[in-house]
Amino acid sequence: MAATEHQLMISVGLIEKDVNGDTLWVWCYPSVDSELRQVLLTKCCLSQNTKDFHTFVFGQFKRTWYYVSTVEVQEPTALKKVTHFSIAVTAKDFNPEKYAALSRILCRTYVKYGSPVKMLEAYIMVFTKGVCQSDENGSFLIKDYDVRKAYLAGSIKDIVAQFGMETIILYTALMLKKRIVVHHPRIEALLEFTRVLPALAWHRKDWSILHPYVHLTDTELEDLNKCSGYVAGFVDPEVSNRSELFDVYVNLPDSVITVSPSAKESMSMGKLHKEIGHLILQSAEDAEKSDSQVIKDISVKTKELVTNLVALAEQCEDSRLTLESLKQHHFPPATENFLFHLAAAEQLLRI
Repeated sequence: MAATEHQLMISVGLIEKDVNGDTLWVWCYPSVDSELRQVLLTKCCLSQNTKDFHTFVFGQFKRTWYYVSTVEVQEPTALKKVTHFSIAVTAKDFNPEKYAALSRILCRTYVKYGSPVKMLEAYIMVFTKGVCQSDENGSFLIKDYDVRKAYLAGSIKDIVAQFGMETIILYTALMLKKRIVVHHPRIEALLEFTRVLPALAWHRKDWSILHPYVHLTDTELEDLNKCSGYVAGFVDPEVSNRSELFDVYVNLPDSVITVSPSAKESMSMGKLHKEIGHLILQSAEDAEKSDSQVIKDISVKTKELVTNLVALAEQCEDSRLTLESLKQHHFPPATENFLFHLAAAEQLLRI
C-alpha cells in the first residue's frame, strides 16, 4: 500500500461537553487552526442548545474534509465530568465510511481510558501503518475502504424515484458546473442526498465540489464563494432567501427544484435533455439494475456527449470551440446553447 493512502489524515481533535453544560475544545494532535476549530465546534452539535443529536456528520472547509463523531457518555466510565464528547478527524480525502469506522474505535478507546493518550496511539498506528487492532475496541484496516465505494455509497435510484424527469435539471447543473444548493432540516437526509450528486458527472470523479453541511456564517460562505460550481447542503431554511448563493435550489422535503432567473438561459432544456432524461429514468426504474449500473449508464451517455464535443473542438483552431464554429453545425437552439456552456465547463471553449 502506498504510504500516501494512510497519510491522508491531517489531525484528530477532541471536544467535550461537561456536567455544567459547557462545550470546550480540549485536545488535538498535531494541531488545528483557530478558524477550522470554530467550524468544527459549530458542526459537532454539542455547542448548540438543541435536542438535535448527530452521531456522525461530515463536510468540507477550505479543501479540508472533516468527520465528526459524537457520543453520549453512559455510566460507568472513566469520564466522570463529561456528558458528551465529539471526536473530529480532518483529512485530505472524501471517505465518510472509512472515517466513521475509525472514529468508532477512537470513541470506544476514549470512553474506556478517559484519556487521549490511548486514542492517540490508535490514530498514530493508522497514520503510520494503515491499521489498528484491538480485541475490545475493534480493528480497522484502511485498505478495506476503497474511495470508489465512497463515491458509489449513496443511491442514485432514490434520487430519480423522488424527482423523476426533473433529475435532468440536476444532471445539467452538474455538467455545467453550476451552484446547487440543497435544503433539508435533517442533516442525515442532507448528507445522504448531496453526496450522490457528483456521481451524475462521473467522468470527472470530482467530489471536491461537495459541501454537504454549510452554516450561514460569513466564514463558511466566504469559503463557498471561492468555488465556481458546487453542491452545498444547508439545514437552515433561510438559505432559500439567499438567491446569490445558487443557480439551482433543491427543496428536499417538498421535492421541488427551482432554477434561478440568472441561470435560466444557460439551463434551457431541449430535445437532447429530454433524451438524456428518459435514459436516466429508464435505467433507474429497471429493478434489475444496481445504483452503480445506473451511474454507469449515465456515464456512458456523458462520455459520448463529451467525445463528440471534443471531436467538434478538434476541427477548430487550437482545438477550441467558439459560438461561431458551433453555429455552423445547425444544432437546435437549446442543444447549441447547452454544448456551448458544456464546452466552457470542459475547458474546450476559446475565450
